[in-house]
Formats: sequence, structure tokens, C-alpha cells
Amino acid sequence: MEELTEVITAAEFHPHHCHLFVYSSSKGSLRLCDMRASALCDKHTKLFEEPEDPGSRSFFSEIVSSVSDVKFSHNGRYLLTRDYLTAKVWDLHMEKGPVETYQVHDYLRTKLCSLYENDCIFDKFECVWNSSDSVIMTGAYNSFFRMFDRETGRGVTLEAWRETSKPRAVLRTRRIYTGGKRRRGDVGVDSLDFTKKILHMAWHPEENIIAIASTNNLYIFQDRVSPDTQGPDLGTNTI
Repeated sequence: MEELTEVITAAEFHPHHCHLFVYSSSKGSLRLCDMRASALCDKHTKLFEEPEDPGSRSFFSEIVSSVSDVKFSHNGRYLLTRDYLTAKVWDLHMEKGPVETYQVHDYLRTKLCSLYENDCIFDKFECVWNSSDSVIMTGAYNSFFRMFDRETGRGVTLEAWRETSKPRAVLRTRRIYTGGKRRRGDVGVDSLDFTKKILHMAWHPEENIIAIASTNNLYIFQDRVSPDTQGPDLGTNTI
């Protein structure tokens, strides 16, 4: 184990080409492999990784850059990855870096030391696409999960908790207070419950229905808009 420097963290096959698959590593890199070249895929076809800024490197850099999940988009053109602090979208034709980066909970960047001490920094969050590849979703702490609209870049924080378990109850958007004027209902960073984490989730392949696993509860949410629309109204989900 002393010689172990990198491990595979996630892998997935291409949705349309059965000979292609991608796998991620604990060093934040993605490798695309083609089984037509060799049955033993010890050499990659493409390597996707983001150049590291030496000036910002710290003790936690490699830990937070480890990819916990990777998903092909439904059209097969993009890759969605999740590391500890961000979700990223990669274009299969651009290996030098992600084309989109979304800050999931950047307010935790100053809390990495305490998160390391309680082992939360090693949590593995999943990420998913909606049916039209226009919205991505991933989990966070305090029973929160995030949705990002790729067209506008807008992100929204929603909460899965028992009060929303009543039929047709509307999900409330939440806001993390990090400074400035505090609004009613804001949640302070220091009051987040790190034992309530959303690591696993799924999005219906055709309709705007999501499944959220929160601690020992499973929530099913459905968008109020018609499933024929291209993506959900992120603020109007109902159970």
C-alpha cells in the first residue's frame, strides 16, 4: 500500500458506443479507453485533466480533486464529473480542461481542516444529468442538493427533509449565509449538519422525476411542469 499513488474511483460505458468507456482516478484525471484497440486497456485513448495551479496547492489539494463520480451525457458528447467541491462538464473533443465548472459548496473551502478531522472530506458524492442534458444535479450536506442549469449557469439549492414528505408539498429553495446581509431562512455555514448528507441520487431517463437518498430516507420528487418540457423549473418541484 505504501507504493499506491493512484486508484480508480468510478467508471462508465459510453451510452451509444459499447467499445468506449471512461474511468476516473483519485488524482482528478479521466481516461477514455477504446476496447477495439486492445482487450487489455492499460493504455488510454484520451486523457482529460485540468492543469493545477502550483500557487494554490495545499495539503488538501489532491483529496478534494479526487473524482467521486463520472457520467456520460445522454447524447454521448459530454462527461459530468464530481469532486469534493465542484461539478464539472467535459467535452470529449477537449482534453485540456472542463468546459463548465460549477461550485457545489465553495463555502466549505475554509472548513477543510475540520472536514478532514471528521473524515467528511472523503465523502463520495454522485452526480446525474436530466433527460435533455440541460440540467445537472448533485448532493451536499444538511440534506441539501444542488441543481445547475447549463444554459444560464444558474444554480439552486433544495432541501430533502421530512417536512416535504407530505403529498404535493412544494420544495423550498435554500441559501447558505456566508456574509453580508442575512435574509430570513438563510442557513449559516457553522450550523450545517454534516451527518445529513446526500450522496446518492437518480434522474428519470425521460421525465422530470428525481430520487434522492438522504441518510435513511428515500425521497421521490416530481416537477410540476409538464414532462414534455425540456428541463425542469428548478424552483417548483413537488413530492
